[in-house]
Amino acid sequence: MKKLIIIPAYNEAGSIQKTVEQIKKDAKGFDFVVINDCSKDRTGEICEAEHIPVIHLPVNLGIGGAVQTGYQYALWHGYDVAVQVDGDGQHDPKYLEKMAEVLEAEGADLVIGSRFLEKEGYLSSGVRRVGIRFFSLLIRFLTGQEITDPTSGMRMVGREVLESFAKEYPTDYPEPETVVKILKSGKKVVEVPVRMRERNAGVSSISLSRSIYYMIKVSLAMVIASFQSTGER
Repeated sequence: MKKLIIIPAYNEAGSIQKTVEQIKKDAKGFDFVVINDCSKDRTGEICEAEHIPVIHLPVNLGIGGAVQTGYQYALWHGYDVAVQVDGDGQHDPKYLEKMAEVLEAEGADLVIGSRFLEKEGYLSSGVRRVGIRFFSLLIRFLTGQEITDPTSGMRMVGREVLESFAKEYPTDYPEPETVVKILKSGKKVVEVPVRMRERNAGVSSISLSRSIYYMIKVSLAMVIASFQSTGER
């Protein structure tokens, strides 16, 4: 299978080179591309100087738009599998081969790297863990399936979901919403245990005020997605 790592990056000059070096070391069976989301720092310059494959977005699209650009790239270049690895160094690429094996062996449509199956490594802040648990409960209510890490950005998809995401993908905080949509459309989601790390550099874009906005907006989007997907089946 042709496998692509999508690396969304916004102002990740302090970590992008190390992230790519680790991918080269621990995920040799994967190609990769950085989606530089109109960074204001030297992220793009570093990619060019280090000959890292990169797409420079002319305007900032946010995480959803950046990742969708990666899915479109994967579709246009004939990839069978795509996986997101954040540019901040939190996702460990050594787990990617295992995720690909599970995707193929179990016939999964989406494989999520979950930090909560074994609860090792960096588990995020206490406030965010409360939010993650809330989304997990909401997904179980809407779909009947337990997803322990619904906000994990470390997600691998097969060709069918790749094509769907290339055409349509939420622009803002897409992970929980797309999990609901995939499950409600009858597709298979599997989680595998991973260890995540604290970001190498920079700061998260999600402040307290944005966290409140995130909870409200994503909850509504998840409910709407559950009805839309049911109607499409």
